[in-house]
Amino acid sequence: MPKKPVYVTQPSLPPLEDFTPYLEKIWDNKILTNNGPFHQQLEQALCEYLGVEHLALFTNGTIALVTALQALRIKGEVITTPYSFVATAHSLLWNNLKPVFVDIDPQTCNLNPEKIEAAITPETTAIMPVHCYGNPCAVERIQKIADTYGLRVIYDAAHAFGVKLGGESLLRHGDLSVLSFHATKVFNTFEGGAIICPDAKTKQRIDYLKNFGFVDEVTVTAPGINGKMSEINAAFGLLQLKHVDAALAKRRVLEQRYREALAGVAGIEQLPLPPDMQRNASYLPIFVTEAYPLTRDALYLKLKDHGLNGRRYFYPLISDMPMYRSMPSARAENLPVARRMAEQVLCLPIYPDLDDACVDEVCALIAEASHG
Repeated sequence: MPKKPVYVTQPSLPPLEDFTPYLEKIWDNKILTNNGPFHQQLEQALCEYLGVEHLALFTNGTIALVTALQALRIKGEVITTPYSFVATAHSLLWNNLKPVFVDIDPQTCNLNPEKIEAAITPETTAIMPVHCYGNPCAVERIQKIADTYGLRVIYDAAHAFGVKLGGESLLRHGDLSVLSFHATKVFNTFEGGAIICPDAKTKQRIDYLKNFGFVDEVTVTAPGINGKMSEINAAFGLLQLKHVDAALAKRRVLEQRYREALAGVAGIEQLPLPPDMQRNASYLPIFVTEAYPLTRDALYLKLKDHGLNGRRYFYPLISDMPMYRSMPSARAENLPVARRMAEQVLCLPIYPDLDDACVDEVCALIAEASHG
C-alpha cells in the first residue's frame, strides 16, 4: 500500500526558489493584474508553444467558455456532449442557451458526428464538442456539418493542451477553442484558462469582454465579466512552461506502461490511440466491461482500499443531473453509448511524479481481480 493516498492527478510543482524571482519582479513593478507584463509574456509564449497566432488568457476555463459563447453571440440551441465535466453544459445555461445532447463515439468518447445532423433544428446555432481525454474530435466532419448548416463550432479543449493532429495544433480547429489551466491539467497556472482566437479582431473583442467590456477608462462596449488572469498565475505559467515538455514525455511513458500491462486483462478495455496524433497522455481511462469479474464501482473501491484513488470521469452523465435531465435530448434511450461508457469508465492515476512501482501496483491489482 502507498505511504500516502495516490490520486488520478497531482500538481507537479517546481522548487519554490525557482518561483521567487517572479514574485520579486511582481512586487518591484507593483503590477498585480490587468494585462501586466507576465500576462503579456505568457500569452506570447503560449502562442509560440502551441502553434497558434492569437490567445487570450483567462482566470479559469469555465469563464473562458462563457466568454467564448458571448464573443460569438451564440443564441438558441447548442449541440453538445453529455459525457464531459459539468462546466461544458453549465457555460451554456449561464448564457441562457439550450444544450442539446448527442451520443458519443465509443472509440473516442467524443461527439459522434453521425448523430449531430439529426439533432439540428431551426434554433440550432452552434456545436460545442469536447476533445475528451485529449483525443481529437472528428474535426473535419464536424466542420463540414457546421459549414452546411451555417453553425459555429466552439471546442472545449480543456484536455487538449499540446495535442497535435497531422503535425498541426488541434486548437486551430473550429471558430474558437477553449483551454483549462486548472491545477489538475497537464499544463497549469494553479487556476486559469485561455481562448484560442482565429484573428486579432476576435481576440480584441474577447479581451474587452473579459475586462467588463472596457475599451478605455470611460468607454464600455459590452456587458463583460471579470475574467482576467493575475500576474501571479501568469508568472507560474511561465515557469511551468519551462518544464512542460519533460512532464508530457514522462506522462507518455507512464501511459505506455499502463497500456502494455493491461492489454491482456480480460474484461478491461482501453480506447485506441488515434493515428497521426501527438498525444499529451492527460488521462488514462479504462472501461470495466461485463466480462470482468468485478463491477466498475467494486474495482474502484478495491483500488481505494489500497490508497489508489481512481476517478469515474465522466460519471454521472451531465444529462442525468437535475438541471438537465428533463430535457428531451437527455433521455436515456437517446444516449446509449454515453451511458454505457459512463457506467464502465475508471480513470487511473497518471502524473509526472508518479512512480513506476505505483503503476505496476495498480495494474497488478486489476489483473489479480480479473481471475475472480
